[in-house]
Amino acid sequence: MTTTASPADPHRWLEEVESDAALAWVRERSATSERTLQAHPLHDELHAAIQDALEASDRIPLVAQVGDHLYGFWTDAEHPRGVWRRTTWESYRTEHPRWEVLVDVDALAAQEDVPWVWQGARVLRPDADRALVHLSRGGSDAGTTRELDLTTGEFVPAPEGFAKPEAKGSLTWRDRDHVYLTTADDPTGATRSGYPRTARLWRRGTSLSDAEAVHTIPEEDLGLFVQHDQEQGQTVLHHAVAFYRSHTLVLTDEGVRRLDLPESAETSVHGDHVAVRLRHPWDPSPEEHAGPSGAGDLAAGSLVVAPLAEVLDDVRSATWTTLVAPGDRSALVDLVWTANRLVTTTLVDVRHTVQSHRLGDHGWETRDLSASLGIDLRTASVAAVDEHRSDDLWLVTTGFLQPMRLSLVRTGAGAEVELEVLRTAPARFDASGLTVTQEWATSADGTRVPYWQVGPAELPMDGSTPTVLHGYGGFEHALTPAYDPIVGRAWLAHGFVHVVAGIRGGGEFGPRWHQAALQDQRHRAYEDFVAVARDLVARGVTSVPRLGTTGRSNGGLLVGNMLTGYPEDFGAVVCQVPLLDMSRYHELLAGASWMAEYGDPDDPTQWEWLRTFSPYQRFQPDRPTPPVYLATSTRDDRVHPGHARKMAALLEEHGRDVTYWENTEGGHGGASTAAQWATWHALAWTFLHARLTG
Repeated sequence: MTTTASPADPHRWLEEVESDAALAWVRERSATSERTLQAHPLHDELHAAIQDALEASDRIPLVAQVGDHLYGFWTDAEHPRGVWRRTTWESYRTEHPRWEVLVDVDALAAQEDVPWVWQGARVLRPDADRALVHLSRGGSDAGTTRELDLTTGEFVPAPEGFAKPEAKGSLTWRDRDHVYLTTADDPTGATRSGYPRTARLWRRGTSLSDAEAVHTIPEEDLGLFVQHDQEQGQTVLHHAVAFYRSHTLVLTDEGVRRLDLPESAETSVHGDHVAVRLRHPWDPSPEEHAGPSGAGDLAAGSLVVAPLAEVLDDVRSATWTTLVAPGDRSALVDLVWTANRLVTTTLVDVRHTVQSHRLGDHGWETRDLSASLGIDLRTASVAAVDEHRSDDLWLVTTGFLQPMRLSLVRTGAGAEVELEVLRTAPARFDASGLTVTQEWATSADGTRVPYWQVGPAELPMDGSTPTVLHGYGGFEHALTPAYDPIVGRAWLAHGFVHVVAGIRGGGEFGPRWHQAALQDQRHRAYEDFVAVARDLVARGVTSVPRLGTTGRSNGGLLVGNMLTGYPEDFGAVVCQVPLLDMSRYHELLAGASWMAEYGDPDDPTQWEWLRTFSPYQRFQPDRPTPPVYLATSTRDDRVHPGHARKMAALLEEHGRDVTYWENTEGGHGGASTAAQWATWHALAWTFLHARLTG
């Protein structure tokens, strides 16, 4: 650590995650916070309501198809850590499907005395008789993988079965007797960010140490990730150079071949085609055919597609087709391949639309499915039912006041779209009298910033209504309408207002919206957010003493900057699993991987802008701060718990109103079970009630 960042830090000892002294400090403050908040008259009611919603037996069981079965993970009161199970289509369509339990995580955790948390599973295709099961200790990113025999229900013991020791990384099927292995515990070491740098091919029955290296990347890069299509035998390696720079590598008979595509683009290889989402303008044409000064460039935010063989041969002579072109108020947010289609989801003024693209005799044909799918003001999530054998789609829709709905979509060769609603979740809170509006605030530089306001239709515009403003503003992640029974039961049902802001740094309007708040322009995100806060006050929705704000992870950095940069604009702050010490973030856990987003504190020039949005350094003892609730997880191995710990200690040192709570497991998510989640949320919402509604 160079002296360009912070001087000696008296609270740095709290970065020692599991030291006796640090844990004693954590236990004392967490216990005090629990006693105080649990004594509030509303706490028990909120906790019970939240846990009831999380464990409700009539939630929609989401599934994925492999072969003849539908697989899904499920938690409830009897299985707080969950069960992985499967059923048939015939049974799934009934009101009460018959489930075959494949893995009982609670039973396994009790048997092995380890707080296992489910991380997912990969079923061997096409036989579907084996699976690679991924588990983590306490919800950390580092996990372990075991091979499960789906015919016997037993894990396959070593050396016959595949098993990855605990570390960040993955096992991916190549075929029945081979897997691709990536692990941060590889003999070549991990990257600086703590992710795997080597991919290996591991043959059944051999020692892990004998696994053959397929590709290795430099230690200073971010990480190496493997994708293998079992149906087509196609292997793709994603070499992440930095967070927004990557190389796509295809494993061919001649070895590993890198696609000559822009590093900043996102690439998806499927069968015979390559789809590329551009973050910056690009002109792939040969130089002798290029137009003047950027003419003919493919615009940032575009989705373009070309045949894989042509791209491997010569990217500049490949036939590129633009499937999605960006607009001033639009952004591509997702793409999904099916057997014969590429389906895209696009935001237009932060409202979802869905398009289907099909390669016909005369080129690519596009049609908009949005009206047929009945999306309206809902968030739409699309997934392929079987990406190689059909064009059927799973469609999940949800809105601020509309519970989740699961549908099966069939897209035929013609214009007709068949929509079969499979399940609709019941309402979890009383939404009568509530309404959703989209509003716009004006930021410091004149940029119009969208936000969603959810609350009473008959709202007294006198500043009296307690209001919570939520935001994120980073990593090109867009915040869109979603039904949240926790917000509904804990806040909206009490007649209060909840607001979600689509500030710069996010992905609401594509790459330009994100890039407008990168690194030295980060202040734009915070100016956008406080502009929304001030607009709410100016419109009479609320007042400063009744306005709270919430944020997690990068959103924790956001609200941390409200705490120390704009303290006069908020009545309370809830800051969870946050980054707060930007002089040290790159030295802690996965922090180095985010320097493309924030900057490098070891570079004196970059530290000059980083210090302007580092809440830990930005704190001014002579400036008041609103009451703040800080929460993190001891098991978070992505964003270091030291950020929240040190900020709490600093605020305590200066006699501020700070409430600190730390969960002992849960990873970056914060919790592992419904009971833990209920505690996590109930404490935070109780804090907001106590500070904003009195």
